[in-house]
Amino acid sequence: MDIIQQIRTHAKAAAKNIVLPETEDARTLKAAEFLLREKICKVSLIGDEDHIRGRAEAENISLEGEVTFLDFRTDPGNDALAASLHKKRAHKGMTPGLAGSILSDNSLFYAAMLVDAGRAHGCVAGAVNTTGDVLRAAIQGIGLKPSSSIVSSIFLMSTRDGRVLTFGDCAVVPYPDPEQLATIAIDSADTHRALTGQEPLVAMLSFSTMGSASHEQVDLVLQALNIAKDMRPDLNIDGELQFDAAYVPDIAIRKAPGSKVAGRANVFIFPNIDAGNIAYKITERLGGATAVGPIIQGLARPMNDLSRGCSWEDIVNTVCVTALT
Repeated sequence: MDIIQQIRTHAKAAAKNIVLPETEDARTLKAAEFLLREKICKVSLIGDEDHIRGRAEAENISLEGEVTFLDFRTDPGNDALAASLHKKRAHKGMTPGLAGSILSDNSLFYAAMLVDAGRAHGCVAGAVNTTGDVLRAAIQGIGLKPSSSIVSSIFLMSTRDGRVLTFGDCAVVPYPDPEQLATIAIDSADTHRALTGQEPLVAMLSFSTMGSASHEQVDLVLQALNIAKDMRPDLNIDGELQFDAAYVPDIAIRKAPGSKVAGRANVFIFPNIDAGNIAYKITERLGGATAVGPIIQGLARPMNDLSRGCSWEDIVNTVCVTALT
């Protein structure tokens, strides 16, 4: 079973409720049709029910099954959601009136507050809206989990030889400081375990292996490693490691003898977004791996972003990932 099918199977067993706010887009409705038909999850669609069903009918899409329609303009629970948003953002100058106005006019914030309130397990958006808009609603509406200092992302990389690797961060945090890099490593390990069921073996990557080079960027990785170990002594995490030492057993024996991670790593933490973004695209395009992501992590509850060029199948897969995180 490949990783996509594995995630879909586990998501179906989890039976979560996922909210989809971008119902003006046919790809969202087609994804909802598949999710409902296959009984992968419950689906909450944002907007007027008659309008959504009319649009679905025009696209020859069926919306039958465990589906709920929630209109952010008329929801009687809006006052409670607005009060919660105001409480979260009052220190930034948000007034009760502004909170109410945002929720009656912005489906992303409304969806985020539904997730925050526990009315849905998670949210998937970004087929229509920008990443910045999706993350803004997620961060302001849901917020960070207590153990995270930053929102970051990972890509799941399914290689041609059947291995499933996690690369982080490749899409969100450009140049993390040591505390942020440590958080990325911890959250990536937890995401890897949740999505694959594997024990995470975390490699803190660098151009140096175990002191082979001296540089301030190597020092940054080492600081992050020590912070992560202090925060989560239960994790198998090691560094600094070059990619070949982290990935290839024979090279690990020579470069990092005695390491429990070197040569066996399945979670790779890049020192910055330049390295991570380039690496995942080379792995995908030249190495023939399948990339799933970006998968957002660090939030108190899951809300994931899509590419505006996504297919309806991409939305389905992201919903399944969201159900498991």
